[in-house]
Order: sequence, then C-alpha cells, then structure tokens
Amino acid sequence: MSPEMTMHHVGIAVANLDQAIEVHQAIFDQRLLRGPYHDPLQHVSVCFMQHPAWGTGPEIELVAPASSKSPISSWLHKQIGAYHICYETGDLDAALAHVRKHHCVVLGTPVPAVAFSGRRVAWFFTPTRQLTELVER
Repeated sequence: MSPEMTMHHVGIAVANLDQAIEVHQAIFDQRLLRGPYHDPLQHVSVCFMQHPAWGTGPEIELVAPASSKSPISSWLHKQIGAYHICYETGDLDAALAHVRKHHCVVLGTPVPAVAFSGRRVAWFFTPTRQLTELVER
C-alpha cells in the first residue's frame, strides 16, 4: 500500500520574483498567500500564490534564483517555467522508500525548508524524468 501523498503545489521557475508576483496577480487574479522567503540551503527565493476560488486546493510556488549556485538558473536558461509538482505526505521516509521501490531516483537527503517552517523536503525524478518534491506534513 502506498503512503498518502496529497498534491500541494506546482513550482514555476521565474527570473524575478517581484515581477512574477505582479504578473500572477494581474493576469491570473491570484493572491500572495505566503512569502517571499529566502532559502539559503536551496539557493532560492520563493512565494506561494493562489486564486481565491481554489479554496484549500493546490498552490502555485514561484521560485527565483537567489545565488549563482541556484538550480533554478538552469531551468530558466532552458526557458522552462513549470518544472516540478509537490506532494505533501505524513511520512516522508516511507514515501521516499515507496518511490525508490518504483524506480524513482531520489536526489539527496531530506532537508529543512524555510518556506515550510523547517519541515523537511526531498526531491526525486520519476522514471519518466518528472521532477517531484515531497514535503512532510
């Protein structure tokens, strides 16, 4: 039986966080929910947006490079915007064991994330090369 995983957000790489916030407000009528946050471990600045009609549904995470070491820079260089989907799980270790069993490639060990009040996150690629994030509940 697979561990519970609930869709949490879709991550979008952006070059400028302030400009992206304005675009999502003006074009998509989304509201800033949380952030911006600076995460020195992941070398990014992030915020979370959502349309008021979505209620407690999935969020949009805008992710901008915060240093030259940021992995987001390579996505922007390739002109890729939406680049990951995130699932929330009650048992991060069990979820990682589950995805490994299904031939996913886990990228490093879980780390605390500023945007999630220190809750751990982990990243993996599915066998079809979809970048996926897990965040512990």
